[in-house]
Amino acid sequence: MAELWREAQLLIDGRLVAAADGDTYDNINPATERTVGVAPDGTAADMDAAVAAARRAFDESGWADDPQLRVRCIRQLHDALIKHSDELRETLVAEVGCPVALTYGPQLDSPLAGLGWVADLAENYRWERDLGEAAPFGMKTRRTVRREPVGVVGAITPWNYPVQINLAKTVPALAAGNTVVLKPAPDTPYSATLLGRLIHEHTDIPAGVVNVVTSAGHDVGRQLCEDPRVDMISFTGSTATGTRIMIAAAPTIKKVFLELGGKSALVALDDADITSVVTSAAFAATTHAGQGCANTTRLLLPRARYQEGVEALAEALNGWPYGDPTDSSVLMGPLIREEQRQRVLGYIRKGVEEGAQIAAGGGVPAHLPTGYYVEPTLLTDVDPDSTVAQEEIFGPVLVAIPHDGDDHAVAIANNSRYGLSGAVVSASDERARAVANRMRTGTVNVNGGVFYSADVPFGGYKHSGIGREMGVAGFEEYLEIKSIAERAS
Repeated sequence: MAELWREAQLLIDGRLVAAADGDTYDNINPATERTVGVAPDGTAADMDAAVAAARRAFDESGWADDPQLRVRCIRQLHDALIKHSDELRETLVAEVGCPVALTYGPQLDSPLAGLGWVADLAENYRWERDLGEAAPFGMKTRRTVRREPVGVVGAITPWNYPVQINLAKTVPALAAGNTVVLKPAPDTPYSATLLGRLIHEHTDIPAGVVNVVTSAGHDVGRQLCEDPRVDMISFTGSTATGTRIMIAAAPTIKKVFLELGGKSALVALDDADITSVVTSAAFAATTHAGQGCANTTRLLLPRARYQEGVEALAEALNGWPYGDPTDSSVLMGPLIREEQRQRVLGYIRKGVEEGAQIAAGGGVPAHLPTGYYVEPTLLTDVDPDSTVAQEEIFGPVLVAIPHDGDDHAVAIANNSRYGLSGAVVSASDERARAVANRMRTGTVNVNGGVFYSADVPFGGYKHSGIGREMGVAGFEEYLEIKSIAERAS
């Protein structure tokens, strides 16, 4: 068996380097609980050097003013990622614990395919728009609106879809002319350090334009948020952490993009095909062991068909294929770490305490003594206001709630501090779309549609975040708007 592809160095100012003090930490495979290698434990000095390099590169390298160079470099990075995708796939499964089947979609192949779209967008983007002439205060004036990069972007990314999110932040920011300091989650360092290595070895990106700093802790992430040389923070993660990031960034008035938590509802209307609903609900709740902010983790079933639906769901989840993520037939792997597993089990206990019933799963699988697994779980008789119906569990736990018609279903779906995603199923496309239009969420899948694509903006309402990632809107998050007025003759 070939050795796992890994990189145990930071990328700072165009060089692959160890942490300043030489320290490393173990990178743990959540399916085997074994160390797959070590990662550099970056220090405050490393982050300071990375920010200084990014600041200097933005101010002095010419990167911000050369869209042709940026497009060429993004295409070089795309080619390098495609060339090494098989090695990256193996590493991704080992450090994330995601099923290998998922890497042929949103964990790897889909985000790689989307890089071409970003390069094309940057190549054809209208950086200036002529608004024509006007005469404010009687002064004949020609007006131009210009788009310019924000500056130094601090990208702080999570562990659940690390390649996808690292690319979704770093590449549009670079395409827009910014420089980047990438701070990945401690749990999945190689998805970031390998990106740094490919940038270093296979692209013409100037020194300092991209910097990667991994760390076992979160102090360097807070440092990135507080540093006055950083112009923007782009963060994906929990709402609680997003709140702390806003507070840390506030004294320096940084621009902040936040893609945060979700408690998304799958709404089945009374004319829906229950079989298709059950399949969709089971898949969505267990995808990557429920470790996805947009997973639909609340299932709203018509009351008259509630028992039928939960019985079919329990049967489906009890037979769901989960286990070794390297097995191509497996649809669900482990949680990322023991702490996360205990958190999920705690939520299940809390649900029962508040009156819910466990219809499937609910514990640690006896046949998987190694790895951070939780059984695919269905909770029924769930009060819409209860903890498990309101808080993001981030595990393979689905709560089933009855509704009494379209209006009631919309009210339950919107009864959440979150507003990230959702889905509607009905025999009528028109009826499903009408319900989708009333849901206060950033994305909605209707009758099997899938919103995910490089050209589709992704983000949420309410506590699910600020701004959008991907699409033209996501690209423009990394741009400032400058209005220029020139006296016309």
